[in-house]
Amino acid sequence: MDTLTRDALTVLQPGFEGTTAPDWLLRRVGEGLASVGLFGRNIDSPEQLAALTERLRAERPDVLVAIDEEGGDVTRLEVRTGSSFPGNLALGAVDDTELTRAVARELGRRLAACGVNLNWAPSADVNSDPDNPVIGVRSFGADPRLVARHTAAYVEGLQSAGVAACTKHFPGHGDTAVDSHHDMPRIDADLATLHARELVPFRAAVAAGTRAVMSAHILLPALDPALPATLSPTALHGLLRAPVTEGGLGFDGLIVTDGMEMRAIADTYGIERGSVLALAAGADAICVGGGLADAGTVLGLRDALVSAVRAGELAEERLADAAERVRALARWTSGAGAAQEGTAPAPEVGLTAARRALRITAAVPYEPQTRPVHVAAFTPVANIAVGDETPWGVGAELARLLPGTTTGAYGSDEAGADRVLRDAADRRVVAVVRDAHRHPWMAKALDALLAVRPDTVVVEMGLNVAPPVGALHVATHGAARVCGLAAAEVVAGA
Repeated sequence: MDTLTRDALTVLQPGFEGTTAPDWLLRRVGEGLASVGLFGRNIDSPEQLAALTERLRAERPDVLVAIDEEGGDVTRLEVRTGSSFPGNLALGAVDDTELTRAVARELGRRLAACGVNLNWAPSADVNSDPDNPVIGVRSFGADPRLVARHTAAYVEGLQSAGVAACTKHFPGHGDTAVDSHHDMPRIDADLATLHARELVPFRAAVAAGTRAVMSAHILLPALDPALPATLSPTALHGLLRAPVTEGGLGFDGLIVTDGMEMRAIADTYGIERGSVLALAAGADAICVGGGLADAGTVLGLRDALVSAVRAGELAEERLADAAERVRALARWTSGAGAAQEGTAPAPEVGLTAARRALRITAAVPYEPQTRPVHVAAFTPVANIAVGDETPWGVGAELARLLPGTTTGAYGSDEAGADRVLRDAADRRVVAVVRDAHRHPWMAKALDALLAVRPDTVVVEMGLNVAPPVGALHVATHGAARVCGLAAAEVVAGA
């Protein structure tokens, strides 16, 4: 295979279907594909995942195996059970950078043990808009300095386990009211605000040595009035890569795009055209893993990049530079993984962090429950990043601590208090909400329930923005499994 075609394969980060590597993927890896992206659909167990990555490395020992494992609400490693680690908002609420570093180190250790060496995390977004539909608890918080110090700690912890961090979503997805999975978000902040808010955590990540940065499909007119950051030379080359002395971030590692199949790009530019523009703008790796997972997509993108070079739309030197940055990261992970094989396990660190993140407000003196309760889970539609296959809530943990406990799920079309009261009968109600401030139907149902049953316990597993209500209010700052366990312990006095 000629060098141009091999370089075009090298810069792709595709996904695939199934829990074993398909033949087409193994062939492409053998031909030069340097990265593979994994999602929940690819993972059954740590043992299966280790066998999958071992099979990929039989074709190419230095292949980059990437995953979207933030911990907290966004988990792929534990997609069917919920995460053993709280997410960023919980860590930001504790505000102990040593704890954040330890959580990221243990998460990295578990990934490395399964053969994963690139994590599309952490989220360094400053969640300045509490109505943000896609970031929320995935952010460490709304204070740029807090987000910065925890982003740096996370990068250091993850990479100390030999797993490369990919800090996202540059230049910051926190001040958006639109999810880029569905449409093109726009941030109208001026450049001064961008530098004082969005870019602060990314500068900290670069200073901490993050090996990769992921671009966001967001339009910032103050930076580039025409092109979203992923496709903008001003954002990628002129800001992220530019020397610090020229007002840039001075980043010299791998720039990875967010998923090119996301509608902000796919519906506006098309995936192939968008990929050419992203590389020309300064991106080095094209992520197409989330919704695209077939041989035709990979070959089509490879050929589109080759054709763009031959047509003069993409400089061959730019493609070669991008491919070399991918290979450089692969070399780093090979050395880092070997050096960190002895990282000591810390299996309880996630639960410890989740317990410390709880914020408890009691309207009256609270007596822990000793009898079965009824859990009313007010369930919003999950965003694509989180997915709806991962369980959340406190029902399973309370059923273990208080046998006989029941759970009902109540959506926006059936969230009236009457049904909850019928289902609960004479049991205490534990109402579980997620971002109650963003969902009027949820807040209305909760108010109606409390009017009849003021002894209701309320557990908020999203952003803790609405005023605390209920006889006991427990804010977990995330919906990971360990957050639910920590909340259940409080309710049951365990």
